[in-house]
Order: sequence, then structure tokens, then C-alpha cells
Amino acid sequence: MTNWVAVDTMSGDHGSEPAVHGAIQAVRDLGAHVILVGKPDELEKKLKRYSYDAKRVQIHSATEIITMEDSPARAVRTKPDASVVVAARLVKEKQAVGFFSPGNTGATMAAALLEMGRIKGVERPSIASPLPREDGGTTVLIDSGANVDCKPNWLVQFAIMGEIYSRDILGVVNPRIGVLSNGEEEGKGNAVSTAVWERLRHLPCNFLGNVEGRDLYGGGRTADVVVCDGFTGNIVLKATEGLATSIFTILLQGIAGSNLAKTGAFLLKPVLHEVKRRMDYTEYGGAPLLGVEGICIIGHGGSNSTAFKNAIRVVQEFANKDLRKKIEDRIRLFG
Repeated sequence: MTNWVAVDTMSGDHGSEPAVHGAIQAVRDLGAHVILVGKPDELEKKLKRYSYDAKRVQIHSATEIITMEDSPARAVRTKPDASVVVAARLVKEKQAVGFFSPGNTGATMAAALLEMGRIKGVERPSIASPLPREDGGTTVLIDSGANVDCKPNWLVQFAIMGEIYSRDILGVVNPRIGVLSNGEEEGKGNAVSTAVWERLRHLPCNFLGNVEGRDLYGGGRTADVVVCDGFTGNIVLKATEGLATSIFTILLQGIAGSNLAKTGAFLLKPVLHEVKRRMDYTEYGGAPLLGVEGICIIGHGGSNSTAFKNAIRVVQEFANKDLRKKIEDRIRLFG
């Protein structure tokens, strides 16, 4: 069976161009099969600029778009022909194995849940955001925005799903799992986090214990999967994005104000490029919504063609390694 990937071409900040370009790159370099969801006339016009295997690309019409200002749940119900809803519906109807959308995160989650539903046994799907570490590894922050208020068992399931993602997609042999808390010591944290700690230490997993915010990016107590509620996780994620942007802005301002600094920057150019590459979210494509029936990758609104290509790659990897089945089996045993 061919694994078609549905791509929402209408919801990103930069229109359909990066979606089309990234899809063609995925077709050429990865042998992907892609369904471009959007306005047919516009997509056909853009596709004429490229040479590609036409058997690997389809166009599926969508006439509406859900904006960042729309109320997610309401928009999904009142705009049934929105590109993100149509993409999720293609997965539900088995015309695609998964979809990618760079639009409204809440709408993407709502569309996935409404159209695709949850994996049996999963109480709440969660967003797993990959964060680059100083040692070259990747920390999975889960949940990073899907569930504001959480019950302990939900976080235990997040840990189970995050472990599978870390191992099977990111290649970590025996992922270390930690609970995000305000201290490393046993007993630290609120009522939910301490209850999760107690549950996880009895599961057959590489449980590290509590980790602090400073350990997310490296340090003495590094976990590969860090579990928290979506309210905390989303704040951490956005603070991280803001800090990274500020550091580079301050650095560029300092370089611009000094000839000596410009000389040093020229000598450090390869190092600075490597730092930027390792912190680039486009390398991951997006963050998977784990626990839904089918594959859903949520992208940044500013996703470029590289992000689209890598998101398509991740959908393929999820399908090839059958993460849905692995999540269902693991949740049934320990969730």
C-alpha cells in the first residue's frame, strides 16, 4: 500500500509556495507520495515550475482556511472545507496515512481529533516537541500545549508515547524519562507531578526522576523525554523560542557595532552556522500530535520548504515503523 501524505498548503504564513517546493523536494529526494490540499488552480500553476514524477503528486481541493485569529474548535465545525480539516479527513478516509499543517495549532489538534479520533486506550493526545541539546542530542518535551490541565495518568501516558517517539523516530536506544519539576529531589513538585513520579518509577522504563528546567538543553541530569502538563510545556517552548531569537539578535547587534567583532565573527562563521543549524526547528519538520488514529504533524506558522520536506519525511517514518500500533500496545500494557 502506498503511504500518501496530505499537506495543508493554505495555513502557513508564506502561502502555498514553501508547501509545493517542500513537497517536490520530498518526492525527488525521499520518494514520497504527496497530496497537496488547497486551491487547485493555484497549486497547478506552481507545480508547472517543477519537474517531478506526476504519479507521486495529487491535488485535493479545499476552499476555506482557518486563520490564527479563529477559535479552533468552532472554526473546525463551521469550516468543513478548510484545508486543515480536509487534510485530516483524508487520513480518516484512508486516502493518506498522515498529514502536516503549519497553521493554527489548536485547529490542527481539533481537526485531528474530530476527524481521526484517538488510539484505543489513549485518554488525551499530546504534542511532543523536540528540543536540541548542547550534546547534540534531542529532548522530547511532552506535553507542549495540547492539554492545559492534566490528570496524573495522562502524564504517564505522555511518557509512554514520548518514549516510543524518542526511540523509534529520534533513534535514542534507551530513552531516559524525567518529570519536569522545581527540584531534582524526590517529593519535589506539585500534587500531579509527584503522583506521576510515583507511577513512572514502577514502570519498566529508564526513569531518571525529576529534572529541572535548566536540564532540558543539557547539563548533569539530562533526560531524553521530559513530561509535564501542556500549560507548563507551552510556556517552556515559547520561552525557549524567544530566548533563542533574542540571543542571535543581541549577537548580531554586537557584531554590527565593532569592526573587531566583525573580524571575529568572520573567523567564527562555520561555528555560528553549526549553532544555527542545530537550533533550527525545520530539521525536525514539526511536532507530532501523539495518540491520534493516524499521523498528525504540527508545524510552525513560518515553516519553509525544508520544514515541509522534513515533516513529510517524519510522517513516512511514523507509518513505516507503525508507531500507532506500538503506542496502542504499550498503552494497553502499562497505561
